[in-house]
Amino acid sequence: MLSFALKRLALVIPVMLAVSFIVFMVLRLGPVDPALAYLLNSRIPPTDDALAMTRLELGLNKPFLEQYLIWFKGAMSLDFGLSYTTKRDAFGELMYYFPTTLKLAGISMLVVMMLSIPMGIIAALKRNSTIDRLIKLFSFVGVSTPSFWLGFLLMYLCAVKFQILPPFGDGDIKHYIMPVITLSLMSIAINTRLTRTSFLEHLNQRSVLYARVTGMSKNKIIGKYTLKNSMIPIITSLGMHFGELLGGAVVVETLFAWPGVGRYVVSSITNHDYPVIQCFMIIMTGIFILINLVTDILYACLNPKIRYGQE
Repeated sequence: MLSFALKRLALVIPVMLAVSFIVFMVLRLGPVDPALAYLLNSRIPPTDDALAMTRLELGLNKPFLEQYLIWFKGAMSLDFGLSYTTKRDAFGELMYYFPTTLKLAGISMLVVMMLSIPMGIIAALKRNSTIDRLIKLFSFVGVSTPSFWLGFLLMYLCAVKFQILPPFGDGDIKHYIMPVITLSLMSIAINTRLTRTSFLEHLNQRSVLYARVTGMSKNKIIGKYTLKNSMIPIITSLGMHFGELLGGAVVVETLFAWPGVGRYVVSSITNHDYPVIQCFMIIMTGIFILINLVTDILYACLNPKIRYGQE
């Protein structure tokens, strides 16, 4: 298991190198000159002399590859430069807002797991029943509902019309209800359908049929033969959904004025704050890679036949 984990971890280095180069290149090839963005955020008139001095100060007058190597060397020590807007460390700024976003995404992920897996199992066990049809209807509606539209609808109904929930900000548990529902509904719907399909597939396998013939109890069959084997695609889905929840938090935080990294990054994109954008992209890439690594390790725990390099 340790060897398997180390081999998967070794793949992180080339992936991070490739992503860092692509992110740096795309932002440098963007329509707005970094020197111009720096001056505009600093409220300095962008004269020719000011632009020339800024390019010299930021190292933008050097060849592209040399700029990247200097930036990458700093990024290795978590030094992504200073924010063009606040003139503070970009990594430190993101880390100030990131816990709030992780809290929102973590609670949403917990809601996804607590609702989607039981509903998927119930729908599979009650196949073609009224409960199954209702769960499938919920899944269809959940997948078809855009998050931003759901957020506006909840805000109108719960905050404006009936005034039972606060519309903005971070505070007690009431402040979490609308953002969590908005963020998690689609993931709940998708994972419920996947859980149902996976559970039905393994429920009809030959090993389950043999277990029934031997007189094994239904609960033992479900727990020993069906649930464990059906968890592999579900774990894949949950890993992907956690990354999607972090990415979707950008929209939800903007909508509900949530004081997280999403609102901060949206503001940075608007202001062309390149150090913050680069830092955010690298952090998000690292999180996605870490999620995939954990998913692979869980694969190996659930099914020992799964090893690195095998189909």
